[in-house]
Amino acid sequence: MGVAVREEQIEYGFIGKLQGLKYAYREDIRDRAALERNFREKFEALNRVKLSDGEFARLLDEVVTPDVFTAARMLRGRNSFVREDGTPLNYTLVNIKDWCKNTFEVVNQLRINTDYSHHRYDVLILINGVPCVQIELKTLGIHPRRAMEQIVDYKNDPGNGYSKTLLCFLQLFIVSNRTSTYYFANNNARHFSFNADERFLPIYQFADEANTKIAQLDDFADKFLAKCTLGETISRYMVLLSAEQKLLMMRPYQVYAVKQIVDCIHQNCGNGYIWHTTGSGKTLTSFKAATLLKDNPDVEKCLFVVDRKDLDRQTREEFNRFQEGCVEENTNTAALVRRLLSDDYADKVIVTTIQKLGLALDENSKRNKQQKKDGKATYKEQLAPLANKRVVFIFDECHRSQFGDNHDAIKNFFPRAQLFGFTGTPIFEANATAKQYEGDEGQFRTTEDLFQKQLHAYTITHAIEDANVLRFHVDYFKPEGKNPPKPGEALAKRAVIEAILAKHDTATAGRRFNAVLATASINDAIEYHGLFQSLQEAKQKADPTFVPFNIACVFSPPAEGDADVKQIQEDLPQERQDNQQDPEGKKAALKAILASYNARYSTNHSINEFDLYYQDVQTRIKDQQWPNADYPAVKKIDITIVVDMLLTGFDSKYLNTLYVDKNLKHHGLIQAFSRTNRVLNGTKPYGNVLDFRQQQSNVDAAIALFSGEKSGEQAREIWLVDKAPVVIQKLDAAVTKLADFMQSQGLTCTPESVHSLKGDEARAAFIKNFKEVQRLKTQLDQYTDLTEGNAVAIEHILPAEHLQGFRGAYLETAQRLKAQQAQTDPGSAGKGAEADQLDFEFVLFASAVIDYDYIMGLMSRYSQQGPGKQKMSREQLIGLIQADAKFMNERDDIAAYINTLKAGEGLSETAIREGYTRFKKEKDSAELSAIATRHQLTPAALQTFVDGILQRMIFDGERLSDLMASLELGWKARAQAETALMKELVPLLSKRVQGRDISGLSAYEQ
Repeated sequence: MGVAVREEQIEYGFIGKLQGLKYAYREDIRDRAALERNFREKFEALNRVKLSDGEFARLLDEVVTPDVFTAARMLRGRNSFVREDGTPLNYTLVNIKDWCKNTFEVVNQLRINTDYSHHRYDVLILINGVPCVQIELKTLGIHPRRAMEQIVDYKNDPGNGYSKTLLCFLQLFIVSNRTSTYYFANNNARHFSFNADERFLPIYQFADEANTKIAQLDDFADKFLAKCTLGETISRYMVLLSAEQKLLMMRPYQVYAVKQIVDCIHQNCGNGYIWHTTGSGKTLTSFKAATLLKDNPDVEKCLFVVDRKDLDRQTREEFNRFQEGCVEENTNTAALVRRLLSDDYADKVIVTTIQKLGLALDENSKRNKQQKKDGKATYKEQLAPLANKRVVFIFDECHRSQFGDNHDAIKNFFPRAQLFGFTGTPIFEANATAKQYEGDEGQFRTTEDLFQKQLHAYTITHAIEDANVLRFHVDYFKPEGKNPPKPGEALAKRAVIEAILAKHDTATAGRRFNAVLATASINDAIEYHGLFQSLQEAKQKADPTFVPFNIACVFSPPAEGDADVKQIQEDLPQERQDNQQDPEGKKAALKAILASYNARYSTNHSINEFDLYYQDVQTRIKDQQWPNADYPAVKKIDITIVVDMLLTGFDSKYLNTLYVDKNLKHHGLIQAFSRTNRVLNGTKPYGNVLDFRQQQSNVDAAIALFSGEKSGEQAREIWLVDKAPVVIQKLDAAVTKLADFMQSQGLTCTPESVHSLKGDEARAAFIKNFKEVQRLKTQLDQYTDLTEGNAVAIEHILPAEHLQGFRGAYLETAQRLKAQQAQTDPGSAGKGAEADQLDFEFVLFASAVIDYDYIMGLMSRYSQQGPGKQKMSREQLIGLIQADAKFMNERDDIAAYINTLKAGEGLSETAIREGYTRFKKEKDSAELSAIATRHQLTPAALQTFVDGILQRMIFDGERLSDLMASLELGWKARAQAETALMKELVPLLSKRVQGRDISGLSAYEQ
């Protein structure tokens, strides 16, 4: 009981803390009826109304909804209700005008009994009687992800309080074990789940303005749970994405940036810029700042200014995600001017492009001249009434090429304007290129020149420390030979391609991810594209088992007056320059590249609609996320050859490698590197950069420039992963730790011994120890610079065969413990056994290369080779399957099937597949027949019952009653017979649906 007492003490202390923050402790609210009584009192007081019992029952019925998004909207809005006499009552659930004026109460150990669920909730915070925050307190040592998983399990339980009671209004979950505290937003199931690929809902740790973590529970409560702060967090700093019906928390640094902008406007103290690193969600931050200004009466207009090509795609999509239809597509200059002059509240925040704004303010633009010609006022003249009003401009990426000129025009026309810029890579003196001449002195144009002061910084160093982006592994490729190239010098392209062909599978974890090859010029890109083709053909001839990489190549065509292409090229300086030389040759080459792309992917892109081709390439890079079974590898791209494109602003979690054959420095280098470091899960430990130009000094300089307060050396330790020998040492230590543990259990450190571990605590300790070994191995598996010596050392520490055996033993043990976890009442989970607190991370044990097709092919090859001639024995084949998490639910079936195959039978892959399907069907029906016999049912009736569940993915209790009716039992005996049958059916059903959820089944999973 020791553990439970500790948890109660934490709870008791925490409630005391909240009382100190002036929360009212309501120990009288312990059940649903008391919760609803209290809600009624608060509701009636806030809305100055007295409801009859019938009205209150109807109100409850109207507001309680299983849909989290609807509830979140209702909590923040004005709603209406028809009273018994037919008059309407317009009401709010909380004081939405001033959240600080609500009552804040805390309840604990609330029991909610609904249908067949009896859940207890540790601590809830009620705002005006509405439960808005749930705090789950854990004992030390439990992983926060495991605690989240328990909340997910809770919510998946049919009849849970979250969908049938006032708990539907929960906005936030907080999980703490006193020393570390995390929080995350509530959501509907599709945005609130832990799936096999381990793409998890975002969890947050609170931090102060300098990004120092506030993890201890009491400190967290002081800062995050102060009543007004919590009210502000829920009302202002959560975003409801209507398109996806999803709730989003803003991260602490995003909130601080928005506050700084809002304060700066409130105090009218000039301009400012926000330095938030690439990948940290700048668009959401800037959007939030813009929308909060809607309610500021001192501001006439807020213009959110983006570059046109971004508006045409990414920003428009993102803004419309945050608020449906808030960005009009392609407004023309006239529409922009009309909206600027409009008094309509809907036109207060306008999203526009820097180009349109420039056209409106430029006396000499074609459109203004045309207006004059037509005898109308020019756009600039029409805008005159705004000249002395307070207008706020927010620039999404404030270093676009057009920015300098337009900046001056805006400043001159709107003298009272305030300008705010967002940038991932500020321009400092050291990396400035544009010179501005005043008098005889040339002066550089830095971010500070344009925006006066930095308001908030969240650098890449912060983002890596927070695991919002990954670190980098940089391999400076040196070819063998006497005369190594000097930094910045180009290698022969053939040598570069050979190195890529040798290293790509390693870098991308067997093509689970994809890569970009950055080249120095369009001519280089064209040459690379041709060379890849010829070298891959030669490699295929020499080695028939080699599967060639899918290579794409993308660069902009000569503009030749095409406004769209001109626009694209504003930020592609190298391509713009290259296209001026021999434009016809460039066009012909691009057409040939398009033709080979069309042939490979059965598309019909043409150079005249270049943008569609560019979008298609981007989509295929992102489509790497689908396993090959869903979206075949032939439709994906392995390597995209680029010059300037895709090196800024493009995001894909599945791009993990950058090959560099061009000179990069300062912000250009950081931008290019940052394409590789979006977070996915344990299979992607870092972003890989393979540099063919020896640019270590440029990398060091860029790290020093953009790392914020940390010194160069400190920053390098944060930015770059450990060198291979260091990780190999860590692997050695982890394997030694595993061996010591096995010895402490009186066992040798071999895969076979794992089966002899006694007790769940020992098994849980094995899981923890081996998971660390696998994590380090995953990291080493993607290092492109391992020497032969390194490889020998790794094999010596952990022979491949041993590793595979241990993986198989891990999966078997994990499966067993996971099944037990599912049967533990979520309400008590985390209070007891070690095994309940485990987070298994199965994704670390799923190989990208080994999929279903691969296994079928191996079986076919096994059956085609005569006895004694196989490259792979039956045991090795079975070992391979048992070590891969993808086959966790089928491992026994596949192994049993392999045991029926004979070497030399010569079965084709189709025969193997058909044989396996048949084998499984027979095995499945034999299994069901045995259960039917044990429970005195006919096999056919049971088969029909099970098929019905699997088809609909719904378990229907009435059909179970119909099935049992033939036994003619009294109600008590029948209930026992149903429970006994379901005890055998639940594991069978779970296995057949491979971990997916069958609605209504969890009532029997206890």
